Amino acid sequence: MKRQKPQDFFSKYNIKHIDYKDVALLKRFLNTHGKIVSSRFSHVSDGNQRKLSQAIKRARFMGLIPYIER
Repeated sequence: MKRQKPQDFFSKYNIKHIDYKDVALLKRFLNTHGKIVSSRFSHVSDGNQRKLSQAIKRARFMGLIPYIER
């Protein structure tokens, strides 16, 4: 029996653009220390993972998300 691959979060909820100002969405893909979660664990496609990491990095630079959590 073949195991089904989990569906991409962004395609599941029909999200076309990953915005750096949407902090609540971006925090879903950070671990407890503030690091970006790997696509293996978050089940995000490669293209969306690149867009997601770019949005998280922009949000960090703008001060919306802290670089590290303690």
